[in-house]
Amino acid sequence: MPVRIQEQDFDLSTEIANLRSGNGSVGAVAIFIGTVRDLNDGTAVRQMTLEHYPGMTEAALQSIIDHAKGRWDLHQALIVHRVGPLQPLDQIVLVAVTSAHRGEAFAACEFIMDYLKTQAPFWKKEDTPNGARWVDARVSDDEALARWTKT
Repeated sequence: MPVRIQEQDFDLSTEIANLRSGNGSVGAVAIFIGTVRDLNDGTAVRQMTLEHYPGMTEAALQSIIDHAKGRWDLHQALIVHRVGPLQPLDQIVLVAVTSAHRGEAFAACEFIMDYLKTQAPFWKKEDTPNGARWVDARVSDDEALARWTKT
């Protein structure tokens, strides 16, 4: 299954082995792993809680993968995203892409992550020494997304 939303952690080696399994034409694997930082906007973060809208989130992530596959010649693409309470250093998200060549794999991995950051329905709440706060979308994420629409 190319999209999974789960509370439990994932094992990178297992995920990549499964993605490459039985396909000798894979020449490149590009991955991105997002982790919880202990500092955001100058404030310490004790914990981050991620929420999603079940069904809608999976459909949005599948649509992002479908768009990437329409743009590049990919063998496989995988998104594993965690929800629930997470601690600094915990893994949040894995995006992995396989293709015959590295250029397509790198570009598609970055494309998927840029769209995920701006289009997928996730909500983040940080627990800080000053109390809990919801994390707003970043302008830099919108700017990263905009470059994919330029021709």
